[in-house]
Amino acid sequence: MNARTEPAPAGSDAIARPPLVRELLLVAGLFLVYKFGRQLATGHTGEAFRNAHRVWDFERAVHLPGEGAVQSLLLHGDGLVHLANTYYATVHFPATAAFLVWLYLRRPAHYVWARRVLAAVTAAALAGHLLFPLAPPRMLAATGLVDTARLYGPSVYGDPATDTLSNQFAAMPSLHFGWALMVAVGLIVATRSRLRWLWLLHPLLTLLVIVGTANHYWLDAIVATALLGLALAVIHAPHRTATTAGRPQSGLVPAQRDEQSLVGAGR
Repeated sequence: MNARTEPAPAGSDAIARPPLVRELLLVAGLFLVYKFGRQLATGHTGEAFRNAHRVWDFERAVHLPGEGAVQSLLLHGDGLVHLANTYYATVHFPATAAFLVWLYLRRPAHYVWARRVLAAVTAAALAGHLLFPLAPPRMLAATGLVDTARLYGPSVYGDPATDTLSNQFAAMPSLHFGWALMVAVGLIVATRSRLRWLWLLHPLLTLLVIVGTANHYWLDAIVATALLGLALAVIHAPHRTATTAGRPQSGLVPAQRDEQSLVGAGR
């Protein structure tokens, strides 16, 4: 009988980090598909405005709060509305990219899961943009809202008639909100801090910004949430362990170490 104990490897319950070059290509492809896919929905101006009237009337019929209430708060000061426009223009892509980079470096198991969920949500959203072109509320006179980015800056959009870099009739679902919500969910799942729930402030702030700047309807965020919920139901998060949550396995599960020692002693 060999009394030698053989402790389990420290990372035995963590998956290997995916190859960096492959992941860079995959993530770059995700962003390119996002940008290119929106172009496929251009040229449906009439349908986009008809759908916008339907969405606006539906929101009023089910008594959703008016988007104008949020915009009125932003318009109390030029500085606040400018800050909201800046947030809309600059946070969306960098925050999502930083989220994926951090997971790749620190939580590789959660990185693979998060990347798959984001890809699924993005693909579903692009299909929605093709099937349901939608003019944002800033373009719909019936809303009484103003285009805050055009009036106060900064703006990421040009004249819809001549803008060839983006499809401005792809409001539903809102990937601004869908990605922000996934960033919060991913960080909450992948970390153990008691303050991790504060990450929900990111999608909350994003929601107020996209509505207040009249770039999205409430319903755009609701549909994005539903798509994310479906993706999360299908693509399950990694099992929460000491390693995947970022704490050393040896410091969290002494009972398991004792059990491993007993097993080794019986060899």
